[in-house]
Amino acid sequence: MVKLGLTRAYGTSLRKAIAAGTNNRFIGFASGAFTTILLQSSTATALLLISFARHHAIPTASALGVVLGADIATTFVAQILSLDLSWLSPALLMAGIISHMKFEHGGRKRHISRALIGLGLMLLALSLIREVSAPLRDSATLPLIMAPLNSDPVLAIIVAALLAWLLHSSLASVLLLAALTANQIISVELGLMMIMGVNLGGAFMAFALTFRESDEARRITIGNIAMKLAGIGLFVFLMPWVMPELRAFDASPARMMINFHTVYNVGIGLLFLPLTPLVAMAVEKFMPVKTNNSGQVTQYIDENMLGTPVVALAAAARETLHLAELIEDIFKKSLKALEEGTDPLIKTIHRSENKVDKIFTAIKLYMTRLSQEGLDPKEADRYIQVLTFATNLEHIGDIIDKSLIDLAEKKRDTHENFSEEGLSEIRDFHARVLANMNLAQAIFMSEDPKLAAQLVEEKGAIRAVADETSTKHFKRLQSGKRESIATSSLHLDIVRDYRRINSYITRVAYAIIENAQKYEGERKES
Repeated sequence: MVKLGLTRAYGTSLRKAIAAGTNNRFIGFASGAFTTILLQSSTATALLLISFARHHAIPTASALGVVLGADIATTFVAQILSLDLSWLSPALLMAGIISHMKFEHGGRKRHISRALIGLGLMLLALSLIREVSAPLRDSATLPLIMAPLNSDPVLAIIVAALLAWLLHSSLASVLLLAALTANQIISVELGLMMIMGVNLGGAFMAFALTFRESDEARRITIGNIAMKLAGIGLFVFLMPWVMPELRAFDASPARMMINFHTVYNVGIGLLFLPLTPLVAMAVEKFMPVKTNNSGQVTQYIDENMLGTPVVALAAAARETLHLAELIEDIFKKSLKALEEGTDPLIKTIHRSENKVDKIFTAIKLYMTRLSQEGLDPKEADRYIQVLTFATNLEHIGDIIDKSLIDLAEKKRDTHENFSEEGLSEIRDFHARVLANMNLAQAIFMSEDPKLAAQLVEEKGAIRAVADETSTKHFKRLQSGKRESIATSSLHLDIVRDYRRINSYITRVAYAIIENAQKYEGERKES
């Protein structure tokens, strides 16, 4: 709940913090630590990093710096949560629940409330673990179960890694081990081995969650696993020297677990941060980038962004603009197809329209998975705008593919040509609709009500132009112009389709104007 609340409340800012560290491993180290302290999850930070890496070229060395900073930050969170803060749990729960009820539709405030509830539940859970696990120290069966782990460090590390996977949190696993050690359920020596296993499990968890990602993304998680394994080997070798230092620093077994968790990750950070270029070279050699032949048609939507609805909504809007640019391109080509009617051009337009259908389907499915719960009222309105605009664009694609291109093929088969006047009118009409298409894209991204009003006015002008060109065409028919008679049906159908396309284009403006009026009224009331 803490991770979800803060990710939804500050997802954009957190992504910017991650992005700031992608050109320098030392800055990346700091940005990874900062993000993880807020999210209380190094895995969440890794997912944000890989989500960013999907669309931007990030040096592997810088990305590994972010991961090292994230791992160290989790140890500081563990240090704080290992204190007896059970007295704070009721206050956090009460504050979170009251504010959650108060800001039921409050967007960011509601998400912060959720994070407070999650933090209160964490503190409550830790106090319950301490109380419930205390009787286990007198169990006769538990020592028999734990005996194999005491005698086999490798098995202990594997079991601890599986524990981190089951709990889906290395931080929770560390705190659980600290509680078990405090109640003398496991020995200090075994606890230290399992702490290293938990850290390894956390690295494997990030790898598993990003297994289907690109080679560049998987390099990051594989490099992290390699550094964790190297750290385990180093600390197992140094354990005879590390143990006395830990005992001298603090005699409490639980505190020893937390301190060792910190020492282990800080040690790896100090060792590998200067060496990240070498680690990056090794993983790049181990995993060279393969050519991507997946045929993915979308450019901006990202499944990993769904956990941050505000960011996911922006990605969906950018993908919809990409769809609009593709529609604009085939609309331009459709005029050339009407003029020339060549088979290669017509086939190209058909292929492009198939791509339009695939992108629209991807946007539609993405939007259905994007929860509106994480959006404030304005963002929820934007959600509707994006989905509606994408739907209208898909309708325009169908008009071009199933009507205008059919007309182009009919003209090609009959070998008829437009009159000079008729072709000039079609070109002018096309240029006017194309200009409105460009204006609609600007309105969609800027949400400017003034531009929207301008587009609505243009709809009336388009209607007048359509009536005028039809009237001129009828006059040419009356005069008996042969070309006009031969292409009369084509000419009128093209005018009709251009009007339909312009109508779909204009619909984006009405939603912008309506929202501007609604929120202007709210501002006046406040």
